[in-house]
Amino acid sequence: MFKNVNIQKNKNYKNKAGIGRPLFIVISMSLFFQSQSVFAEDKMKKYDPVTCAFPKDDEALKKLLSPEQYRITKQNGTERPFANAYWDNKHPGIYVDVISKEPLFSSKDKYDSGTGWPSFSRPIKKTSVVEKTDKSMYEERTEVRSKNADSHLGHVFHDGPKETGLRYCINSGSLLFVPLEKMKAEGYEDYLSGFDEKDLKLAKEKPF
Repeated sequence: MFKNVNIQKNKNYKNKAGIGRPLFIVISMSLFFQSQSVFAEDKMKKYDPVTCAFPKDDEALKKLLSPEQYRITKQNGTERPFANAYWDNKHPGIYVDVISKEPLFSSKDKYDSGTGWPSFSRPIKKTSVVEKTDKSMYEERTEVRSKNADSHLGHVFHDGPKETGLRYCINSGSLLFVPLEKMKAEGYEDYLSGFDEKDLKLAKEKPF
């Protein structure tokens, strides 16, 4: 993910990036959402942190993931900003690893960074992610990977909200979103305590 320390302070950034986007981006968004939805519906099973196994060899992973998800998680790819599934998602719930289904981020920590990628001020648990030095580009960055599946998630920067000072800039393609109203049914009841009555009301009134 690309670093932009001043991006939150630039009031015109979002307009420049968001208004009049080319038609091909809109089309690519539609195709990506369809792909993401199909794979999520087919592969999402009830999460069990003890028994939930997941494929680790390439051939099995390619069957589990869409080509875009595989490129991001296993080839350290980066998706286009403003043309991905969750950058503007405001529904309450949690974001889990697309491979292992381990919980990674919460909507309670998600915020609009203006970058066009899902951004979070912290992971659900610090131990859920692994940080590594990334020297693949013009400057050294801190890569973020999931602990269990070793999925490439994105990068973390020190230009986030005051509360933590961190911006976890994450690819939608490495995540699956579990809406609050489905968390218990899909095995994530232990994480319901992180939400309040306002979140529950919104989830019931406007299901994801």
